[in-house]
Amino acid sequence: MKPKIMYIENKSSGHHGYAWIGFVEFSKSGQTVYFNNKALKKLKVPGIWGNYFDIETGEEYWISGVKKNGQDRHRFGSGKIMIDKNSISEYLKLVDFTALDENHFEFVEVDKTDKERFNELENAETLFRNRSRAASFYDNNRRKLISDLKHPD
Repeated sequence: MKPKIMYIENKSSGHHGYAWIGFVEFSKSGQTVYFNNKALKKLKVPGIWGNYFDIETGEEYWISGVKKNGQDRHRFGSGKIMIDKNSISEYLKLVDFTALDENHFEFVEVDKTDKERFNELENAETLFRNRSRAASFYDNNRRKLISDLKHPD
């Protein structure tokens, strides 16, 4: 899939988490989004706040297309949205604005994502600690959070 401009918000602080607009890349299956040196995997059952999670930290994220009216933040949310400098012209075309209000946006450069690092992390063999029903459900969404990496003997 080709890169696409998306809205990404960290939901670990509710509606007031860090938020970005920029180009994301997708895995072949479309289940993982790569952005700003993060791999965000789609939740099989969306959480209370997010629809993706960071495979390294477990933090929930909300990822969606950008809104044409520019109102991407939740109505109860606050804070500036960081926008990737490389995506500004494309974003302005999508929202049909002529300029961005610096009171609402912060211009940043996002990091390139090392997809190979995440590929190795996701394909590492695991040993499960807990086989309860709750852990199995949790595992469907966040495999690495309830598992230990198998140590070589």
